[in-house]
Amino acid sequence: MTLRGIVFDFDGLICDTETSSYETAREIYAEHGVELTLARWQTRIGTHGWHWLSDLEAAVGPLSDFEVLVDRRRIAHHERLQAERSLPGVDEFTAGAVEAGLRLAVASSSSASWVTDHLERLDLLDRFSAISTCEDGIPAKPEPEVYARALAAIDVAPAEAIAFEDSPNGIAAAKAAGLYCIAVPNRMTKDLDLSAADRVVGSFLEVDLDALALSS
Repeated sequence: MTLRGIVFDFDGLICDTETSSYETAREIYAEHGVELTLARWQTRIGTHGWHWLSDLEAAVGPLSDFEVLVDRRRIAHHERLQAERSLPGVDEFTAGAVEAGLRLAVASSSSASWVTDHLERLDLLDRFSAISTCEDGIPAKPEPEVYARALAAIDVAPAEAIAFEDSPNGIAAAKAAGLYCIAVPNRMTKDLDLSAADRVVGSFLEVDLDALALSS
């Protein structure tokens, strides 16, 4: 069947928001004498689950300044991300996909405002026809609904689309939605088990759009 659409994860795939997300949380844990391990943090990449301060409270007891810490970390995270650009090959690949007439969508466990604000900052927003996020009762990945809604929004069947993901949770969601999935891990996910993906590449620089279209 002809390739008509591509659905992308956002965090850690289009832009490295994951490193700063972990580091800003880890710094606050360290202030309280607790280590936030990378292995623990990796379980939440690509999905929602435990609040990032939950383990800290379990270790040190209730935090009277819980909301202050949340806000301080949010601001630090936002400030650091201003220096982050799109990951290698993303700009060229998405531009080529649009030029080829493919319909592009984002399927993310983050909020719509988070995704759209960063895509706009990266000068990529106008390349995407739909942004599907885990709001309005849509469950987070690894559940497949966010992908199903993205495909419906661009009017593309699962067999006519390819998904790009960077985490096991995202890969599981894409596969459950019936898509061929290519994993593009980042420095936070490169050591995770991504074997459920149909293919793993180092970056978008290794992905040939013409070859994808021919093999679909």
